[in-house]
Amino acid sequence: MSPSPYSEDTLVQQTTADYLEQRLGWRSVLAWNQEDFGPDSLLGRSSEREVVLTRTLRERLVRLNPGLPAEAYDDAVRQVVASPVAQSLAATNRDKYAQLRDGVWVTFRDAKGERCRERLRLIDFDEPDNNDFLCVRELWVQGDLYRRRADIIGFVNGLPLLFMECKNIGKHLRAAFEQNFSSYKGEVSHLFHHNALVVFASWGR
Repeated sequence: MSPSPYSEDTLVQQTTADYLEQRLGWRSVLAWNQEDFGPDSLLGRSSEREVVLTRTLRERLVRLNPGLPAEAYDDAVRQVVASPVAQSLAATNRDKYAQLRDGVWVTFRDAKGERCRERLRLIDFDEPDNNDFLCVRELWVQGDLYRRRADIIGFVNGLPLLFMECKNIGKHLRAAFEQNFSSYKGEVSHLFHHNALVVFASWGR
């Protein structure tokens, strides 16, 4: 069945995705009914539980921090993806923000076998064009008990930094915050470990 021309998708999601792609230079993909899984899949995820696009993250780590052994990049990815169990969402978000801002310390052995320690950048703040910007619409995320489909997730170098909840004309944004967003945080909280920006969008004629 074709979506209504005045559905949330056509009025808000597609408009927002078009703006990010055409005006800001992001790539844009629709994940719903399009996503497959595996290293060579649409997003490179192995399952719906993954919220960090590790394929993209590792590619950017290599580009931003060249010349290191594979174990250094593997260690960085491991640290970025790690989710502390006995820690609040706010505390985890602060820790992930510190990694984003300051980089990730990794330990590895160089060509001489000597142990080295170096900080790897996750984002190039000086040259934005060196980063990868991806807008994903209708992304399914699996939590411990529930499965939710996010309207728009904005990934920067594979990290889910932008969350957007879209509402059609006539729907209150307060409800999106009080009901939808609260349930997302409770049911798929790991989607917000790296989050930097939450946006509630509405569109009308």
